[in-house]
Amino acid sequence: MKLRQNLRHFAAKQALTMPVVGEKMNDKLVDLHVDVFGGRAEDGRRAEREDHMEAFFDCTMATYIAALSDGFPEAEAREITHLQANFDFYNHGWTEMMEFPVDEVEEHYDRYADFFEAHGITIDDPLGEFRNREVPDAPSTPEKLDDPEHPHAAEGFADDVYVETEDGVVAGDRSDEIQESTG
Repeated sequence: MKLRQNLRHFAAKQALTMPVVGEKMNDKLVDLHVDVFGGRAEDGRRAEREDHMEAFFDCTMATYIAALSDGFPEAEAREITHLQANFDFYNHGWTEMMEFPVDEVEEHYDRYADFFEAHGITIDDPLGEFRNREVPDAPSTPEKLDDPEHPHAAEGFADDVYVETEDGVVAGDRSDEIQESTG
């Protein structure tokens, strides 16, 4: 998956893992993700999805901490939570919110299969054991899976975490190949 990376991500990691400050950072990160992904929702659909996203993203913060505790680097821990969100978007048919095309869902799952399986995470149940609160239902649009639109998806990044810096540099195992094909 292609992620943006800057100093704020490392600062958020530090804050999220600290006592007291961690709860405030958790709330701030949840709000940020609801805002970003809510802004990608189909016109007229954002409001009906916000309660679901708020609870879902809140649960993924526990995943992030667990991935860090399991030794994953910050970018990979963050990618794991983004994959969970994209599995949820896929399950709901919210393809316009996805960060990669629907035909790459299984490839992304497979990269972290050991972590996902250890924590009961599947594509169909993207929170697994991290469902630590009720996640309200939200209307699905499964018909979008038949002819998906992915205005925010970056395809071809299913084999590694690719980090784009503020300068536009993309780093990953295939970063030279990606740079040549995109720029």
